[in-house]
Amino acid sequence: MSVFTAAADQSVCAPLPVLGSDVTVPLVTGGEVTYAALDYAASAPALQRVWDDVAAYAPYYGSVHRGAGYLSQLSTDLFENARRTVAEFLGCRADDQVIFTRSTTDSLNLLARALPADCQVFVFETEHHASLLPWQDAHVTYLNAPRSPQQAVTTLERALADRDPHGPALVCVTGASNVTGELWPVRELAAAAHAHGARIVLDAAQLAPHHPVHIRDLDVDWVAFSGHKLYAPFGSGVLAGRADWLRGAEPYLAGGGASRKVTRRQDGGVDVEWHESAARHEAGSPNVIGAYSIASACKALTGAGWDALVAREQHLIAKVREGLAGVPEVRVLSLFGDDAPRVGVISFVVEGWNSSHFAAALSAEYGIGVRDGLFCAHPLVRTLLGSDPQTQGECGAPEAAPGEKSLNAIRVSFGAGTPDEHVERFVSAVRELVTEGAKWTYRTEDGRCVPAV
Repeated sequence: MSVFTAAADQSVCAPLPVLGSDVTVPLVTGGEVTYAALDYAASAPALQRVWDDVAAYAPYYGSVHRGAGYLSQLSTDLFENARRTVAEFLGCRADDQVIFTRSTTDSLNLLARALPADCQVFVFETEHHASLLPWQDAHVTYLNAPRSPQQAVTTLERALADRDPHGPALVCVTGASNVTGELWPVRELAAAAHAHGARIVLDAAQLAPHHPVHIRDLDVDWVAFSGHKLYAPFGSGVLAGRADWLRGAEPYLAGGGASRKVTRRQDGGVDVEWHESAARHEAGSPNVIGAYSIASACKALTGAGWDALVAREQHLIAKVREGLAGVPEVRVLSLFGDDAPRVGVISFVVEGWNSSHFAAALSAEYGIGVRDGLFCAHPLVRTLLGSDPQTQGECGAPEAAPGEKSLNAIRVSFGAGTPDEHVERFVSAVRELVTEGAKWTYRTEDGRCVPAV
């Protein structure tokens, strides 16, 4: 995987236009401010181009795949062309399948349902829950958190060497951490997996919005990602890769579209012949707008140029990291160290602050949206914090009152649509909160810190 470095300021491109860039929000201290959306790792704002494409198509909405009318044929063409666009965006092999799903979580659960019998699965404890949890019905081995990319490869090689070499095996790994933003050595892990007769699936939810993802170059067997992190609206995702396991599995959902032929038997039962194409796992009327919006985002990112997008993001990362480094009370969380290449996802804790209190103050007093908690990666965040799982609230909700020691972390994340002012305001707000304290009082409501009325 390529490592990108920050470019000189004159080569940094402007942010891509996104929805909500001019939205203002009220401050508890009075007045309004333009909202600084710095929670891209959870859901990135939709690109304006994507929204315009969807709006242009909306009047021509029609049923898909079996309608005889013009609008149905148009919608079918749009849906299948979106599939081809995604395949090109991912550098798919000629015989790979592109399946449209609801999200990364849905994609990996689909693949989990398609595992051959007695398949062994290897997954690092550092994964997001979407790639950590779907494999529990298989023979799964959870690998300890590595402290360097090379240790990740060595840990995987040792685990694979001990497996039954005659049965199927799958490795699941993230491309970029949703907690630290650090890039994982995907190509090296893929080589290790294949050397031991295993396959590998890449969770690209945090990688695809920030770096090019090329199935053939990385030599992975499958890729999964979500539209809502790729600057497309909610409710769409992709699983792309090798077709054999998918064709050999029972359909993920049983219903219309997945079936090629259905007949009644004399005993009253039903015989079903299922499709072998991607339709096998796409039962029901598909989310055409979701698929089209993902394809539109793929075209927009490719058209903007990855070198320029990566250079801009590295420019923003440098601003945030340098700003946080100037606040001694801030500790940035990392597995691989300060020099590890990363995307625009940074998690940290602030000495003397409850993370929920800090995030609430950023929102209420500065109009900055970040995330606090355990980020659906509980084992990883607890490892990085050195915290006891028994002291955590459900989903990382704080049990400590505002001002007490943090039991979880704060995450700031950004991307192609983030202007410099947003990260500059964030760094300034962190410094001001640490040195001067919050200007407002806060209380706990439903497990979260909120401004007191």
